[in-house]
Formats: sequence, structure tokens, C-alpha cells
Amino acid sequence: MAISSKTPITLTIAGSDSGGGAGIQADIKAISATGSYACSVITALTAQNTQGVSGILAVEPEFVEQQLDSVFTDLDVKAVKVGMLSDSNIIRVVATKLRQYQPKHLVVDPVMVATSGDLLLQQDAISSLKSELLPLADVITPNLPEAAALLGVAIPHSEQEMANMIDGLREIGAKSVLLKGGHLEQDTNSTDLLILANDVVRMSTPRIPTSNTHGTGCTLSSATASFLAQGIELTTAVQCAKSYITKAISHADELEIGSGHGPVHHFFAGHYQPE
Repeated sequence: MAISSKTPITLTIAGSDSGGGAGIQADIKAISATGSYACSVITALTAQNTQGVSGILAVEPEFVEQQLDSVFTDLDVKAVKVGMLSDSNIIRVVATKLRQYQPKHLVVDPVMVATSGDLLLQQDAISSLKSELLPLADVITPNLPEAAALLGVAIPHSEQEMANMIDGLREIGAKSVLLKGGHLEQDTNSTDLLILANDVVRMSTPRIPTSNTHGTGCTLSSATASFLAQGIELTTAVQCAKSYITKAISHADELEIGSGHGPVHHFFAGHYQPE
């Protein structure tokens, strides 16, 4: 049994990005940079870099289960972020274990499509995701293509079309939905809608001109989980995470990583300097 800890421990359950910009690697960086302790359960391996995904190898569901048991029986996990889950069997294992261990906070980033456009979630797994996992979440964080896939509708091309999705997203059953508007590239601002049971909170920041946005969704959802683990209430946690990712994007061009879509700068606020 896990011993209670004052340390804000945040678990990420997701796939590995060999290029280091997204997935487990981005999650651990974001959780660490925002003040929590990061632990992980890996659901898939990807052969990936800034130019795209060339291969995906799913981890066996039994080993995903073993990882989850190892973490939850020893560490006092305050919040969980779920990212890439490549098939229905892994989704069911993760959902079953989350129901068993009942972490206080759950953030689900329904990863289906990479920034490069590569499909990361098998089509037949979407229904399992909707029925098994999303109703357990405090907040889900779909981008516009993912929200459209969840609802079976066209991808929105305006903020008004985003607003038209609110009722459908509420019916999925999560406590709240952060609908991310980053794909509305024609807009001068990047606007997200936090859809609560009886309210919608609009969060808008100036759009930052950079192609280095690999891993933004992973980073935002992980930062949200990290702030929830620290006892910050949901709306404020999401606002803090939005501020963090905005700054991480604004500093992204300070890094020189790869020849494609580079990562955001998770540690823009500074680095440890040995004496």
C-alpha cells in the first residue's frame, strides 16, 4: 500500500517519443518544470523525431497493468495524466486500474493524431476510450481534430463552430472539457474553451509565430495534472497550465532541435547551475 506523501506526485500514462519532444518525455519535463514529482507508465514505443512518426510498438496490456500496480502500490499519486493509448485492450486495462486505485485527479488527453498528422490511435479504440475512460476524467483536453473524431463531426474552422460542440462534448461524461483551439491558425489569438457543467470559461492568448510546437498537447495536459496534484482547483490549474505552455512556446525558438517541428522549451524559466 502506498504511504501518504506531501510531495505532489503526478503519474503520466502515455507513449514514448524517441525524439524527446512529446509523449512521456514531454510529460516528465512539464511535470518537473511545474513543481511536481513525475512518474510514468509507458503504453507504447514510437520511432519518432521532429519530422514525424515512422513506427509504433504497443506495450503488452499485461505489462501496462504490471507497471500501474508497481506505481500505485508504492507511490502516493495525487494526479494522473493519460495520453497515448494505442488500442482497446490497453484502454480497458488503464480504466480498470484507475477505477481500482481511484487517484484524486485524472486528466485525459485523448491523443489520436500527432502534430505531424500521423494517426496515433486505432480507429476501433475510440469507442472504448469514450465508454471506458473519458467518463472517469476530471478534465479531457482534445484539440479540434480529436474533438471532431470523438463526436463524429467535421473539424471546426471558427470559434463559433467550436462553441457548437459544447453540448456534445458535455454528453461524453467527463466532469469538464478543455477544447483547444490551437488549430484555428487563421486567428490572431489561440483560444481554448474550458467547458464546465454549467459554465464555459474562455481562455485566449496571442498566437506565437513558431513552427516549434511539437508536444504542446502533452505538455498542457501534464502541467494541468501537475497543478491539480499541488491542490490547485481545476479552473485555476488549467489557467496556470495555459500560461505555462504559452511561455514554453514563446521560448521554443531558443532551442535548435531537429529539422522539422521542434519541441517547446519546457525549462524556459532556468536550469540548475552547479556551484
